[in-house]
Amino acid sequence: MRSPDAAWIIKERWNSLTEEQQRYEFSPIAPDFVVELRSSSDDLATLQAKMQEYMSNGIQLGWLIDHKQRQVEIYRIGQPTEILPAPSLLSGEDLLPGFELKLSKVWG
Repeated sequence: MRSPDAAWIIKERWNSLTEEQQRYEFSPIAPDFVVELRSSSDDLATLQAKMQEYMSNGIQLGWLIDHKQRQVEIYRIGQPTEILPAPSLLSGEDLLPGFELKLSKVWG
């Protein structure tokens, strides 16, 4: 059981759960997309392990936003982790077409 800072599940997958399962605090489904924000008290290695755990449970896309090091680690299923130094914009790619996150205020 994990709880990312933000998550998204494809509607068809969510609708495949029973109404009871959808009401659980932690529904028995892994999201398709997750975002983790590293706070000043977070250990980077612990967050990276958490992201790997998400990936092994079927996450398709994950962002680990590290304000402290001014970088973003992008996790994609079946691919090595991509590290971007202080990107200005992140894209939801094929999973979330049209979704973009502007990071100018994060790096501020």
